[in-house]
Amino acid sequence: MSRNSTARGPAVVPGTRSGPVPATMSALRAHRRGGPEQLALEPAPTPPVADDEALIEVHAAAITFAELGWDEVWKHLPMIPSHEVSGVVVAVGRSVTWPQVGDQVYGLIRFDRDGAAAEYVSVPAADLAPRPRTVGHTVAAAVPLAALTAWQALVDQAKVQPGERVLVHGGAGGVGSYVTQIAARLGARVTATAFTADVAHVLRLGAHRVIDVATQQFDATPAAFDVVIDTVGGATLERSYPVLVAGGRLVTLQAPPSAEMVARHGIQGLFFVVSPNRDELSALAAMVDAGELEVKIASTFPLSAGRAAFESGAHFDRPPGKTVLLVRD
Repeated sequence: MSRNSTARGPAVVPGTRSGPVPATMSALRAHRRGGPEQLALEPAPTPPVADDEALIEVHAAAITFAELGWDEVWKHLPMIPSHEVSGVVVAVGRSVTWPQVGDQVYGLIRFDRDGAAAEYVSVPAADLAPRPRTVGHTVAAAVPLAALTAWQALVDQAKVQPGERVLVHGGAGGVGSYVTQIAARLGARVTATAFTADVAHVLRLGAHRVIDVATQQFDATPAAFDVVIDTVGGATLERSYPVLVAGGRLVTLQAPPSAEMVARHGIQGLFFVVSPNRDELSALAAMVDAGELEVKIASTFPLSAGRAAFESGAHFDRPPGKTVLLVRD
């Protein structure tokens, strides 16, 4: 159902913490397209709930620094950023059978909808899953976007099989670190590229071999891999075609692969945009709870400092991992 649908469920129902859901909330919003300078914390209407939606009391919202440059997030104004959420359900639409009020959930919010940098967010119920329970909301909120991207690249797109040789470009990055971990747990033989300072970390994530891009060439041996997951793009992508065996799969995340190069090397070229998926979110939560998926938090900010959180993306010395907005304790 469209976010502008007129078929609405209850706008106000008993909450899980302190009674009825208020009619207004605090939200980080932008009224015109731009960068972090456009963001301000201000009162906003608490979103209504369509028949197929759940209203989430937001506890934590992870941000992606690049999202302010995506056309999709500016489909309507004012806009609310931060499209990864962990929180508690406080209302559901008439057609929703799960989740129910009081359930703790997490999820990826579609990019053409308002995000979770607010006290409440309305999300299609099908896009939510039970959150990991061995970690708090802060860590749970840091999982959906990058981990779903990694899962969908490996499982849905490349269809990686045990024993296959997988090359991960950017094995220490936000998405690459999840690709490395998930590929290893799928039984693949993982090679990853990384900078010198990250080599030991990527080995710990499960890579069999790490290529130090400062001193080694990943394309020194042609036809060495069954699958390449490219999180880097640019020249790295251009050099990746020859390293695949005939019939190998190249999954790109930055831009579609060259149809000409794909045909020349006899490989499959795959490009996709991540989308919410309850079953996959549930599988990722199970991995977190089993200690099989490391989630790294770079920094946290209160919602009141949301603009500063987005501005921190310009700091080149920021630590690896997700930046998370803390909306509630």
